[in-house]
Amino acid sequence: MQTIGLIGGMSWESTALYYKLINERVRDRMGKLHSAPLLIYSYDFEVIKQMQYAGRWSEAAASLAEVARRLEGAGARAIVLCTNTMHKLAPDIISSVTVPFIHLGDATAQRIRAKGYRRVGLLGTKFTMEEDFYIDRLRAHDLDVLVPPTEARADVNRIIYEELCLGIVADPSRRRYQDVMAALVAAGAECIILGCTEITMMVGPDDTTVETFDTTAIHAETAADFAMG
Repeated sequence: MQTIGLIGGMSWESTALYYKLINERVRDRMGKLHSAPLLIYSYDFEVIKQMQYAGRWSEAAASLAEVARRLEGAGARAIVLCTNTMHKLAPDIISSVTVPFIHLGDATAQRIRAKGYRRVGLLGTKFTMEEDFYIDRLRAHDLDVLVPPTEARADVNRIIYEELCLGIVADPSRRRYQDVMAALVAAGAECIILGCTEITMMVGPDDTTVETFDTTAIHAETAADFAMG
């Protein structure tokens, strides 16, 4: 198997899911005591959050690129960035290494297109829902992307940072997400992208009337498949 380098800690809650899901897929496919060869760099997420909200993206880009180089130097044969939002800086990571970068947006879009969907509802951080870096990546796969209105986006973002990233899963927040997804479906969404790696901790297929696409699981499965060749 090939070694995968994981850039995690954003948050560690979702990085733990990556570790679990990658190894479960390898075990299920290969049997016996097989597990994935992984290198993990885990950030102090508070530092990254401060960079995000202060708009210090060039500083964050330099940091992520350096971590990617270190993982490659340690033997990683592919890089996986365990967060949707920081894919804003994917070009900086890609240009800093010679090994493949497994892009979460591409993996998700390919899975959706394989199911025959075209119009998708997107949940994520405010950066993911409001900026072009993620939506344009989905559009490149011929997907039409719907996002919640302003107030709903604010609620979705707040719940991610103030609750889910701290491991808090609250019923009122689950109901709010259910309402937001219902509104997206009413607006024409054929499926819902759970476009933040923490969202899967709280909502899933039973919380909406359409199919959901868990980016954490999709990305982890894609990484595991790469490791196994």
